Amino acid sequence: MTSTETPRSVAAFPFDEEFCAAKARKRVLFAAILASALGFIDGTIVAIAMPAIRDGLDATLTQAQWINNAYMLPLAALILAGGALGDRFGLARVFTFGIGLFIAASLISALAPTAEILIAARALKGMGAAMMVPGSLALIYRAYPTDQRGQAIGIWASASAMTTALGPVLGGIFITLAGPETWRWLFAINLPLGLLAIWALRGAVNEDRSDPDKGVDITGAVLATAGLGLAAWVLTGLTEADGGPDPVLFGGLAVVLIAAFLVWERVSAHPMMPLSLFADRSFSAANLATFCLYFALSAVLFFLPMTVISGWGVSEAEASAAFIPLTVAITLLSTLSGRWADRYGPGR
Repeated sequence: MTSTETPRSVAAFPFDEEFCAAKARKRVLFAAILASALGFIDGTIVAIAMPAIRDGLDATLTQAQWINNAYMLPLAALILAGGALGDRFGLARVFTFGIGLFIAASLISALAPTAEILIAARALKGMGAAMMVPGSLALIYRAYPTDQRGQAIGIWASASAMTTALGPVLGGIFITLAGPETWRWLFAINLPLGLLAIWALRGAVNEDRSDPDKGVDITGAVLATAGLGLAAWVLTGLTEADGGPDPVLFGGLAVVLIAAFLVWERVSAHPMMPLSLFADRSFSAANLATFCLYFALSAVLFFLPMTVISGWGVSEAEASAAFIPLTVAITLLSTLSGRWADRYGPGR
């Protein structure tokens, strides 16, 4: 990509001066930050609460892994389809629907009597987050002109990252002070925050344009969800005492489904993940770095709290203190990155 070409992400969500008034942009940014923070924090706050959740629901290690996976899988598999839904039916409408689904599933999570119901509720939350997370960034692109967009995205990234990293810290302190049986409140808090995000957005948007001709890649979404879900099932089954599913049979089927997804994306008229994007080496390198980062981070967030809390007998508040340096570093660097992107370009 040369310096004269428009980045794909910018071209996909052009500034629309009729989307909201200039004075309402801060409300749009606030709604975007709040909703994306809800989506991100739910993936991290559960980590510190997992020992309490396991005790409260008498969940096995495999069920604990699925309480985590059930949220992350639909989020990862459907996030691109969620962006396409916003193009077709209206960005603010789909974003609001995603928040509604997320907070409804949060209520079910807070009331879940069994691990199985909590897993199902977490899957619904992942679907809602798949509409919230891409919508939050798209709202900023739609509301802010190019010369102000980098700073707005920096604020969004900083606030979202800070709340994401603070999730385990605040959750750990809360459970330590209030008791492990109060883990359900960590899900219930999403209800007022989600409603606040909906209120902020509905009062700010003037015109929410839709494109009825925009295609939605349902086949690709099904293949991606099935392939990734099957792969996670096989990997999770390796920790089960009875051996779980046959890793050769079902692992091979997962590979076939993921390969079918890639083939479909190449021939689909409306692919949710255009493979041509990966011809850009910068794009591919950024995605590879992001994959490695979150692969390592997710493993640490899942296993570290259970090890130090359940294995070593450390309190949730003490365990959560390990996340404070990460919180500070992300908060400081995210804001600076937005300013540098405006000055030097996002590629640098």
